[in-house]
Amino acid sequence: MVFVGNMDWEQLELNPRIIAAVKKALQVHRGEFPFLEPGYKLSLACPVLDALLRGGVPLSGITELAGESSAGKTQFGLQLCLSVQYPLEYGGLNSGAVYICTEDSFPIKRLWQLITQQARLRPELPQALIRSIRFSDNIYIEHAADLGALQACVSQRVPILLSRGLVRLVVVDSVAALFRSEFQADEGIERARHMLTFAATLHRLSHNYSTPVLCINQVTDVIDGPDPAHCNFGLVDNKVLPALGMAWANQVMVRLMLLRLPGCVGTGEHGGSSAPRRLEVVFAPHLPRVSCLCGVWEEGVRGLPNTDPGP
Repeated sequence: MVFVGNMDWEQLELNPRIIAAVKKALQVHRGEFPFLEPGYKLSLACPVLDALLRGGVPLSGITELAGESSAGKTQFGLQLCLSVQYPLEYGGLNSGAVYICTEDSFPIKRLWQLITQQARLRPELPQALIRSIRFSDNIYIEHAADLGALQACVSQRVPILLSRGLVRLVVVDSVAALFRSEFQADEGIERARHMLTFAATLHRLSHNYSTPVLCINQVTDVIDGPDPAHCNFGLVDNKVLPALGMAWANQVMVRLMLLRLPGCVGTGEHGGSSAPRRLEVVFAPHLPRVSCLCGVWEEGVRGLPNTDPGP
């Protein structure tokens, strides 16, 4: 009988990537996540954004990013899919990501553009390290056309990827699309039941595998004007709120909102321009209600320095 845990890996005539994958799967199986200090977070690959979130995206619980169409939500999801692949000392988790699409097709061209621009986005990292990572090989794309397919994906296929150590990030883009389209206005109770089942599955995956979960959400219009009583569930001074109501909001640990603003900003050292966005922390157990300006450029999402974050 061969005890794999005691093997001399250097003696195996295997591809180094296969050995690394097997080692990682063994660590996951044993519940071992070495070198992760308490409070470790997944970096957003930008010091300004990381400072806003006190390190990045938490490894436990659901982080929601809500905003209107063209606000730049998917850009954040793609950037995290690349950031997670870096070693721990550079803010990553040394693993891949699974990206679940429920609305549009996966933006493969934009992903390739971000991959080719990693050296510009992260000039402080060793260039040899960036060139050594095969980013596109470590992103697993799933498409869910209905709620049944979505639940099957997160309860069957995603756990396999996590248990094998192939991914340490789950992105759902978007969480609202299917719940909005498959239920009528008078089916709120049934919708809430399916929503809670879905959220419970995500929480279980995040807890069991110490894996951040990012759910991109749509927004809904506020018809009667902003109500300060709803400040925990959206921006008080905005005309939209995250979709799916209080039933979903109660399942979210960190709620972020992204608002596209009028005008144009430049990056200075890299050139080019972008429409400004405001990224705001709506609620989180470890964060105050703060915000910062950011933009989306060819190389990715960057926070704008010297902008005073605040309520």
